[in-house]
Amino acid sequence: MNDKQKFDTTIAVNRKAHHEFSMEDHYEAGLVLHGWEIKSLRAGRVQLDQSYVMVKGGEAWLFGASITPLLTASTHVNPDPQRTRKLLLHKSELDKLIGNVERKGYTLIPLKLYWKNNRVKLDIALAKGKQKQDKRAAEKDRDWAREKQRVMKKSRIS
Repeated sequence: MNDKQKFDTTIAVNRKAHHEFSMEDHYEAGLVLHGWEIKSLRAGRVQLDQSYVMVKGGEAWLFGASITPLLTASTHVNPDPQRTRKLLLHKSELDKLIGNVERKGYTLIPLKLYWKNNRVKLDIALAKGKQKQDKRAAEKDRDWAREKQRVMKKSRIS
């Protein structure tokens, strides 16, 4: 195990996303951040639960992500925790996303915020919303898998 694998690089995870949406494709995007936001991310003061991604004017933007400023933020900066942040994606990725979101009815959901080579990256997914019956089916499958594991464990012990 080398030095890079020893540390958990995850900053924040959107746990509700997998319950509410079925994921299709994943994309890795960079974020345009201010200095105070980087310091807050290092302290783990971020929430992705209510956030979403929109494509406007050929660019992707992160809305609703809350990065709480530290009390030691500079006095000449007026931090806005809910500000809209620009996402950095390749042109070909943006073209795919724009086509899928506008024509096929997909939505873009931020899943995970993490460090990669001392830069902040956001894992976004092309997703479709789950219906209530889909959520129940997923819950049923999860419970069945858990029960199978219990039975297998008991049979190995006996």
